This record gives sequence, C-alpha cells and structure tokens, in this order.
Amino acid sequence: MHYSDDETVLRLLAHDVWAVVGLTANVGRPAYSVAGWLQRQGKTVIPVNPKGETVLGEQGFRSLAEVPVSVDVVDVFRRSEQAGHHADEAVEIGALGVWFQLGVIDEAAYRRTQNAGIDMVMDVCPAIEGPRLWATTR
Repeated sequence: MHYSDDETVLRLLAHDVWAVVGLTANVGRPAYSVAGWLQRQGKTVIPVNPKGETVLGEQGFRSLAEVPVSVDVVDVFRRSEQAGHHADEAVEIGALGVWFQLGVIDEAAYRRTQNAGIDMVMDVCPAIEGPRLWATTR
C-alpha cells in the first residue's frame, strides 16, 4: 500500500515548525542528517528524545506534550511498533501533520491520524521528497 501522495507531502513541507521524535546528538543517525536538512530549509526543528537533550542548537524535550510552542509537523524516527503512540500524541497536541520516516509503517496509526483530520505520510523522507518535488514545482 502507498502512504503518501505528492500533494500531502508538499503541504507538510510548507509547514515551519517540526518536532523530530528520536532526534539525538548522534551525528551518524538518519534523524540528525534529516533534521539538519530541515534546518537548512528554514524550518524550526524541535528535538524530542528521552533525555530531552539539545541537538543542532535547539533545546530538546522528553515528549511532545512538553514542547511549549505549537508544532506543525511531528516527524517520527522510531521503530514501527513504537511510532503509533507518537502519532496519537501529535493528534493530542494539535499538530497539523505527521511524518513517519522511511521504513516506519503503522497502518492503524495512519487511519487514526487521518480520521482526526490530520495530514500524514509514512515510509518517506522529507530530505528525499522535498528536492524531488521542488525540482518540478519551484
């Protein structure tokens, strides 16, 4: 099954405040490089990780509920079996969209999020989809 379409991806990429769940200071992890790419696109990146550590110069938080500002997109770098909880948290905090990274798939979470009226994509990466789509739309 396909869990993204270009229109939804572009809508999500237009948002400015991204909470990146699973982002740590480990420069070898995909979350770090994708968060850096998001920053270079002018996005505000909010790290969400168990330690609440600061990453890429941005203060981190232990959970989405602790983030003191409105979050537009929740970008999830967690195993599929753990990701659904973060989609539910995104709905609870009033996020406008949820993005599950490459290899992260939870069909039930996808349905719950869409039923809540929130945009969601799964199994794709903004650092791949952005350049692909912007090459034809900008």
